[in-house]
Amino acid sequence: MMGRVTAVILDWAGTTVDHGSLAPVRTMQKLFAGRGMAVTEEEARRDMGVHKKDHIRALLRAKTGGPPDEAPDEADVEDLFAAFIPMQMDSLAAYSAVIPGVPATVEELRARGVKIGSTTGYTRPMLELLLACAAAQGYQPDCAFCPDDAGAGRPWPWMCYLNAIRLRTYPMHTMVKIGDTISDIEEGSNAGMWTIGIARTGNMIGLTAEELAALPATEQAARLDAARRKLSKAGAHYVADAVADCIPLVDAIEERLAKGERP
Repeated sequence: MMGRVTAVILDWAGTTVDHGSLAPVRTMQKLFAGRGMAVTEEEARRDMGVHKKDHIRALLRAKTGGPPDEAPDEADVEDLFAAFIPMQMDSLAAYSAVIPGVPATVEELRARGVKIGSTTGYTRPMLELLLACAAAQGYQPDCAFCPDDAGAGRPWPWMCYLNAIRLRTYPMHTMVKIGDTISDIEEGSNAGMWTIGIARTGNMIGLTAEELAALPATEQAARLDAARRKLSKAGAHYVADAVADCIPLVDAIEERLAKGERP
């Protein structure tokens, strides 16, 4: 096992599906607008990747102007979360397109004996919907966990541990977490895994492939550079533009493992 990556744990929105991670942002904006609170795209993306109830809690704290360490009224959080669930379910299928290159990359990893796990900030019913949509498009991880399964979401490492248990992969330093948010990187780091940040297709840029391609080349380069730097600053061992670019990075991690290096 020395020098071999045993598993890759992939995020969902912005990493394997939903280029630009649009579904959660649009729904959060609509949810808060319905309560008379305007949420900008930047605000909606700040805590992306965490459990959606935690995401709502953070946005509510920011919008009501309470002290950072003071939790908003939990009844308000529960009320918003209850309204969020059907809204997100309604929009999810429209934002479930598998990002190009994901199925082929996953198959290449599997051919090398690497197991494929996944984690998300979505609820179990949302995850089940995504699993069905993605499977129809050729992407099916070996297992998928959400915060409800683990008792807490990111940045806690519990979902990654559940993946390791289900996949029978060990030790944690032979596993790689791949995701497009800061909370993805924190999750992987806290689990003792290598981490790869995804810059182009995810939350850090937040555009569809078409929207990004329509920008001037200099603007595209500037946004990519900013996204890469944010993910590196968050502690990512490597940053790739998309999952399709991750195979050489897995190779690099295996070389480091063979030398005895650890995350």
